[in-house]
Amino acid sequence: MTDQLSAPFTLERRFAAPRSRVYAALTESAHLRHWMCPPGMNMVKCEADARVDGVFHYGMQAAMPGAPVMWGKWTFRALEQDQKIQVVVQFSDADGGVTRHPMAPNWPLYTLSTTTLSDDGEGTLMRLEWRALNASPSEEAIFDASHASMAMGWGGAMDVLDGYLKK
Repeated sequence: MTDQLSAPFTLERRFAAPRSRVYAALTESAHLRHWMCPPGMNMVKCEADARVDGVFHYGMQAAMPGAPVMWGKWTFRALEQDQKIQVVVQFSDADGGVTRHPMAPNWPLYTLSTTTLSDDGEGTLMRLEWRALNASPSEEAIFDASHASMAMGWGGAMDVLDGYLKK
């Protein structure tokens, strides 16, 4: 079966760090826990098994009493050391089961994210391409309509990653 993919959301970012360090930051729990969580949120779970069919399972919670945990999961589909990471992304529950987006029930159940890393002068160019995966027309439409907010969200995450890589 061939994957049905939506139009891509793309983001490029340059980091003043070698590809090996950026790759590690994208695949290892010890690094992911420091940047993957947006400001105002706390990472309550962060476990990554970066191998084909391995999983990165995480939970984030707003830094306020009684806030619910937002769970997510990446299933690694392809890995090329220091060059490429491809993951199927979905919302999940605490046990890693696939769930719908807690605030957008028409969000695609699965998305496909492909990150490539290349040398860029003294640093690394990261290119992220994210697509709805095997989505219904309504799911694909909401994904496509969300590109601007995704740019803001991922842009903020990349700012945090950039700061982390500079430490």
